[in-house]
Amino acid sequence: MNDIRVAIIGVGNCASALYQGLTYYKNNKIAGLIREKIGGYTINNIKVVAAFDVDERKVGKSMADAIVEKPNCTPLFVKREEMEEGPIVQMGNVLDGIANHMKDVPENEGFRVSNRVCVDIIKVLRENKADVLINYLPVGSQEATEFYANCSIEAKVPFLNCIPVFIASNPIWGAKFKKAGIPIIGDDMKSQFGASILSQMYQELAFARGHKVKCHIQRNVGGNTDFLNMVDQSRLKSKKMSKENVIRSQDDIRSIVSDTFFHAGPSEYIRYLEDKKVANITIEMEGFMGSPVLVETRLEVIDSPNSAGIVIDAIRYLKVAHELGISGPLKGPSAFTQKSPPQQLKLSDAIKECDNLSNRQYFSLND
Repeated sequence: MNDIRVAIIGVGNCASALYQGLTYYKNNKIAGLIREKIGGYTINNIKVVAAFDVDERKVGKSMADAIVEKPNCTPLFVKREEMEEGPIVQMGNVLDGIANHMKDVPENEGFRVSNRVCVDIIKVLRENKADVLINYLPVGSQEATEFYANCSIEAKVPFLNCIPVFIASNPIWGAKFKKAGIPIIGDDMKSQFGASILSQMYQELAFARGHKVKCHIQRNVGGNTDFLNMVDQSRLKSKKMSKENVIRSQDDIRSIVSDTFFHAGPSEYIRYLEDKKVANITIEMEGFMGSPVLVETRLEVIDSPNSAGIVIDAIRYLKVAHELGISGPLKGPSAFTQKSPPQQLKLSDAIKECDNLSNRQYFSLND
């Protein structure tokens, strides 16, 4: 199989975990991966060929050097000397990608914007023959995400939107990607085994076992730049909406009209936790004869590898879809990998559509 040539927007913790994984799985078994092969492609077919950032500590450095620069704090699972140097990180477009309060926090925690000029993104994508463009911008980067989505369309490069700026799930944007003849997966990456997929499965289980969910509360704390960025409440709105979409959608799929109380979202930045995320989920239900059921769960994960574990699959779904001539939002892969897809699905239905695409069975994922 040919390489899947990937370009990355935002060389933060998630990009670090993804890049480390490309080395890790050259020398280790497939444990920890959801799928060994998708459409014939393995993780070893993925190659990072371009990267963009705006932090002065990362721009101008090789990918391998940039991922260990502050404020990145995800653990190193691979030694620096084992990693390929990778592409030189180039200056991206700042726009609304940096929250104002970042300049007021210590250097080791916040971003420090480079004074370099943004490169020609479309030209870089074309010259490097990128197959997929991954959006890892901070939450709340509406203008910046739309800028890069347009670059993706102009360069004819499939787009993977890992943040809660609604592109794939927006019919107007979806139509633009379909017209351009390229696929898109989005919006807002759903971690491999995180709070969102756990909340979704609790909801599905409750319905399957005949229970009424009275309230579903999910609270998350962490210490990486994602949580620090969302201290700005104006940047948090779309994230909260996206996380609650995962839970509420299970009612919508089943055409259930309920008065369930939903709450989900980041609640606090605690620097000491670094890339560790702690989620607490509380669910109150009524069972047989209205008998009360209470579920309380604590989930603790390293946030960024949890992200990379699902992005590894999304990259390959986009590549296969593009090869098959499928364009626009990919319904099944988006529902499987993202919190706010164009159409929410039950997990079993999303897996079926992913299976079909992985087996290269041509059918429309956009209907």
